[in-house]
Amino acid sequence: MRRRLMAAYGRIAGEIRQRIERGELRPGDRVPSTREITARWRVAMATASRVLAALRDEGLVRAVPGVGTVVAERAVDPGGADPTGAPDPGGGPDPRGPDPSADGRVHPDRPEPTADRLVRVAVEIADREGLAGLSMRRVAARLGVATMSLYRHVPGKEDLVLRMIDSVLAARPLPDVAGGWRERLEAAARLQWDLFRAHPWLAGALSMTRPQLLPGAIAHTEWMLRALDGHGLTAEEMLHAAVTVFGFVRGTAVNLETEAEQRQHTGLTPDEWLAGQSAVLTAITGSGRFPLFTRTTGTEVDMALGTLFEFGLARLLDGIGEWISDRPALDGQRTT
Repeated sequence: MRRRLMAAYGRIAGEIRQRIERGELRPGDRVPSTREITARWRVAMATASRVLAALRDEGLVRAVPGVGTVVAERAVDPGGADPTGAPDPGGGPDPRGPDPSADGRVHPDRPEPTADRLVRVAVEIADREGLAGLSMRRVAARLGVATMSLYRHVPGKEDLVLRMIDSVLAARPLPDVAGGWRERLEAAARLQWDLFRAHPWLAGALSMTRPQLLPGAIAHTEWMLRALDGHGLTAEEMLHAAVTVFGFVRGTAVNLETEAEQRQHTGLTPDEWLAGQSAVLTAITGSGRFPLFTRTTGTEVDMALGTLFEFGLARLLDGIGEWISDRPALDGQRTT
């Protein structure tokens, strides 16, 4: 079913993309609405919505209130260049420094990249600039190929991100850890934390409410469930415990990308930024309204994300340990 959905919306998005690149649809022209797509191509409304979402991700269209979805003023041509001649903000020089992988131009004699190479380059871009800096045009520019060539491997940005997630998770298999459930859960949490630090966009890309059913992600869940199996917990309780641990790690890690963006924009570390707020902090603590807050902020407290992760993980595992100790082990076995 998923493959058919990908094929359907990828094919429809490709047809509209070609009309834009051939000049049949010019900047400002309306593209087919979701209702028009469902009627013309006989697909579900969800598929039609994904078509327009894919085109928006590529920067080819934009939504105009009261009008609908129209061709963007700077829709790209098949070579990945802006037809107006203006530089493409998604394919220009990297603000964090030169990128040795490509010069941003299309090279007709360059072989088409493999799907693995496409994903690797996309991960590199996201690691440096976040998912906001990732686009199909940007990836094509780094590879020195036409944007259209990427669609032979992936229907659009949404599916590219799924492949990126699966790739980075699969690249770091969970270690074979000796010990009981706590050692195994701790090893999984630390590996996830390391992955989130290496790829700051990853925590935000993973969903708790609509989990991506990817082999790399499911492997982490399976590993944590095995750690909890045999301790008197029901299947639901095991899953809740595993997801709770993952949710804590992810919830702390979502701040990594925001902090990286803030540091890039302001040039300040968290400590430097906080020092600049000293006048505001003094006014708050001097008011007498918040005595406990005043007492804690008057001491040297390390609030770095790594410190918060260590403290929170230890307390979370302590709580799970107390909970498990109150349950009868299956078959009289329990590994502490």
